[in-house]
Amino acid sequence: MAVDADQVHRLVSEQFPQWASLPVQPVANGGWDNWTFHLGPRMSVRLPSAAEYALAVDKEHRWLPVLAPRLPLPIPTPLARGEPGAGYPYSWSVYPWIDGEPASADSIADPVRFARDLAGFLAALQRVDTTGGPRPGKHNWFRGGTLRTYEGKAQHALTALDGHVDVDLAREIWRSAQDARWDGVMSWFHGDVAQGNLLLVDGELAAVIDFGTCGVGDPACDLAVAWTLLTADGRQAFRERLSVDEATWARGRGWALWKTLVTCASTLGDAGGPAASGLRILGEIFSEYTAGAVAGPKA
Repeated sequence: MAVDADQVHRLVSEQFPQWASLPVQPVANGGWDNWTFHLGPRMSVRLPSAAEYALAVDKEHRWLPVLAPRLPLPIPTPLARGEPGAGYPYSWSVYPWIDGEPASADSIADPVRFARDLAGFLAALQRVDTTGGPRPGKHNWFRGGTLRTYEGKAQHALTALDGHVDVDLAREIWRSAQDARWDGVMSWFHGDVAQGNLLLVDGELAAVIDFGTCGVGDPACDLAVAWTLLTADGRQAFRERLSVDEATWARGRGWALWKTLVTCASTLGDAGGPAASGLRILGEIFSEYTAGAVAGPKA
């Protein structure tokens, strides 16, 4: 659903009159799950764009203040929770504004250092006590659960891509990911470790944002970034810093694969950025898997 700045200003004025005089402006590329607006110079307003995304609001207010002091980089911590009003039907949040630019391959100053810093952040997140934490479910699109949840999407994409990419190799990688067993030890995970949620300052990782898909379960979903953003050297450093075993790495590759297959299938025939990016990532997944198969499993 669409939300505009005037509507957000009415919500803020009605529920938080102390901020009524602050200007409200939309954030460029403010995300898909939420509409994001600047509130004055140092705050932001996030409003879920659909009922499914609104399920994360309670979770974020409950758990982000718990996670934040235990992590080595800033994360968003809510300042206030808004309720439905002014024609908007869901709960919403006010956050501090966190400075930084979204990560991209061209803007990362040192790819290996970036990979290690990111791995250090995820290692700290995985060490947080999981007692009472949110299990995989609709609130996070079943991140942290089994890859078999996405079997239908993966197979539909593979059918669409037959004749355009090496679907036999893709199916082999997908099967190996599904067959890679998880030991069942719960860990916290972010759930959407993607370039738009990793903020840089002077080319270095400075903050991690958008915890709407976080939860406790299998942390392999957070490894997809190894193929979607990291360089080959960065991927190796990332894996070593996290001490990822073969089965977990295979499941992480599976997370990267199904999402990339869906992107490639939905942009088939396009020549734009998303199509080119999807094919590039698919190539990374194929080459890394093939090289590992030739070299044999890590000790």
